[in-house]
Amino acid sequence: MKKILTGLAVFGLVVVGAFGAAIAAEEGHNEAEPTHFPIHKPKQENWSFAGPFGTYDKAQLQRGLKVYKEVCSACHSMELVAFRTLADLGYSEAQVKAFAAEYEVQDGPNADGEMFTRKAIPSDHFPSPFPNHNAAAAANGGAAPPDFSLIAKARGVERGFPTFIFDIFTQYAEAGPDYIHALLTGFDEQPPAGMQIAEGTHYNPYFIAGKSLAMAKPISDDQVTYDDGAPQTVDQYSRDVSAFLMWAAEPHLEARKQTGFRVMAFLLLFGALVYLTKRKVWSGVAH
Repeated sequence: MKKILTGLAVFGLVVVGAFGAAIAAEEGHNEAEPTHFPIHKPKQENWSFAGPFGTYDKAQLQRGLKVYKEVCSACHSMELVAFRTLADLGYSEAQVKAFAAEYEVQDGPNADGEMFTRKAIPSDHFPSPFPNHNAAAAANGGAAPPDFSLIAKARGVERGFPTFIFDIFTQYAEAGPDYIHALLTGFDEQPPAGMQIAEGTHYNPYFIAGKSLAMAKPISDDQVTYDDGAPQTVDQYSRDVSAFLMWAAEPHLEARKQTGFRVMAFLLLFGALVYLTKRKVWSGVAH
């Protein structure tokens, strides 16, 4: 009987040890292979357009446009943004016309029923670098690059409880620019030891849909020349193009905030007048 009990005890120790080793191995695997994305949440940056009284920095928007044109437009379109809206960035009518003329768009049909290309005019929209969606996907490993017209509003990381409660009062709406900036500056980070990265993809802990993405690091220091003396660094490029994409997604942000302030001021004044009127009307009535 004693031998049987001893054998059972030994067997139990072996089972427990094996189970513990399996758990440790699984934990080690989980440490290397994340189960939720993004791996790192974007940091909340300081933007000129943040808060109830925020406004766009036109100099920053112009730099962001330059980054988009010289870097991003090779793959990403902005088909919902018209060239004429660039006047909101501080450009003159002549400058907008000259900028639009640097692009070619398809038009037609002509009198012979054929499509043709011509130089763009201010009423045209930013054209796609590819003739169609299938061509874009074929040129990028099977995944077409997303359009950038609304990307700053379409992308963002959930901040969770209780942060989103405070966001209601601070009017936080910069999740998109925060994410874009974090993504563009996150390519230099190296994956943890043991993490498997698919061939042909690039690790980025801020990517919202996985541990790596097909896009390689798109920009480096001194790649785009600034004329206003701003730093020519990846961080500055990322900030500028993030702000520009926010403007592209919400060009009427400043007008919306101004309208909201006027409405709140009116409601406060109206509420005060209603209260004073009530006091006046009912002042002689016994309560």
